[in-house]
Amino acid sequence: MSSPDRAARTDSLLATSPAVARPAPARADQISTDSAAALKSALASQPEIRPEVVARASALAADPNYPSISIIRHVAGQILAAPDLSESEA
Repeated sequence: MSSPDRAARTDSLLATSPAVARPAPARADQISTDSAAALKSALASQPEIRPEVVARASALAADPNYPSISIIRHVAGQILAAPDLSESEA
C-alpha cells in the first residue's frame, strides 16, 4: 500500500535538489611559447654585468660581520633538517 503523496514528494525533492557538477574531462598538458621571444628580447636588453650589483657584492664580501651569526645558524639548521637525497629509501 503506497500513498499517492509519497510519489509527489519524491518528485519535488528531485526537482529542487542541486545539480551535481560533472568533472570536466581531462585535457592534455599544453605549452605555449608565444611569449618566449619577448622574454628573450627583454633578457638581451639587460646588461651582462650590473655595476651596482657588483659594488654591493664587493661591500658585503669586505664586511666581516656578513652574514651574521644568526643567519649562518639559520641556514645551517635548514641544511641539517633537509633530507639526504643521496641515500636511497628501500
